Amino acid sequence: MMKTLLLTGFEPFLKFTVNPTMKIVEELHGKVIGNYKIHSEVLTVDFQSSGEQLLTHIEALKPDAVISLGLAGGRFKMTPERIAINVKDGEPDNNGNTPVDEQIQAQGEAGYMSTLPVRAMVNRLLEEGLPAEVSNTAGTYLCNNVMYEGLHYAATQRPTLKSGFLHIPASHELAIEHGKIPSWSHEDLKKGVAVCIEVLSTDES
Repeated sequence: MMKTLLLTGFEPFLKFTVNPTMKIVEELHGKVIGNYKIHSEVLTVDFQSSGEQLLTHIEALKPDAVISLGLAGGRFKMTPERIAINVKDGEPDNNGNTPVDEQIQAQGEAGYMSTLPVRAMVNRLLEEGLPAEVSNTAGTYLCNNVMYEGLHYAATQRPTLKSGFLHIPASHELAIEHGKIPSWSHEDLKKGVAVCIEVLSTDES
């Protein structure tokens, strides 16, 4: 039976004038990978609204799973995130908000573990020749914020909803512009995301 996957990326932010996650989700929108039909959305880089945007899309689409993508400019590998923490803190977002030690959800848990098969994703990426490892910190910026909101919603509203986050390296396009960060080709980045969706599709736990 065909399932629905909500795949999200982010708009450009900070010193990154392009965001490879935005391009990937736009190109994968409407595609079928494994037994998932992909519905893509691009989120704003805004502490006050990005989480609400994600939840609005979940409510409207009622997907079976959510994978959010984020750029980790500086990482060499594709890194599924293991945990999201209940903290907003970091550099200014695109609207100049700079929360310090703020909670994302006042009544939420201190942290939520990803419900995606992160270890299986890493193993399969490595088998496909794509560098990968499980990450134990999604930071405290927008990526963690969105991951936490999705997992909090699943834990409190829809326990069967699989949800989590995948950080990807910079694209060559971005690295050429930036000058000092490692990068992958766009095709390899997109292939890595597709591989993770295939793993999720075969994971029935």
